[in-house]
Amino acid sequence: QVQLVESGGGLVQAGGSLRLSCAASGRTFSSYVMGWFRQAPGNEREFVAAEHWSGSSTYYTDSVKGRFTISRDNAKNTVYLQMNSLKPEDTAVYYCVAQDDPQVMDVTDPDDYDYWGQGTQVTVSS
Repeated sequence: QVQLVESGGGLVQAGGSLRLSCAASGRTFSSYVMGWFRQAPGNEREFVAAEHWSGSSTYYTDSVKGRFTISRDNAKNTVYLQMNSLKPEDTAVYYCVAQDDPQVMDVTDPDDYDYWGQGTQVTVSS
């Protein structure tokens, strides 16, 4: 029904930038909430950012505010995460997530998302 495919991960030095992309295919809805989580070895899965597919509301975890920007291209059914001023603590596997069920949801709760991408590794060197 819905598939999410991330791309854009890689190895970057501290202070550098990366842009992650997540392409959604299959059936989509204007009520989508899409976002990003990340998980580093030994750490809990962490909410990063989210955006309503057809709205203006965006959400960020405090640690990335001012550095990361989530955006979308509805024509391409793609959501992006522009990551600037990267820090070593940003190193993690980044997962694209989506919810196609119109509902009030906690965007920071991974259990409120129905679809997950395969993940893309982001490594930031000191």
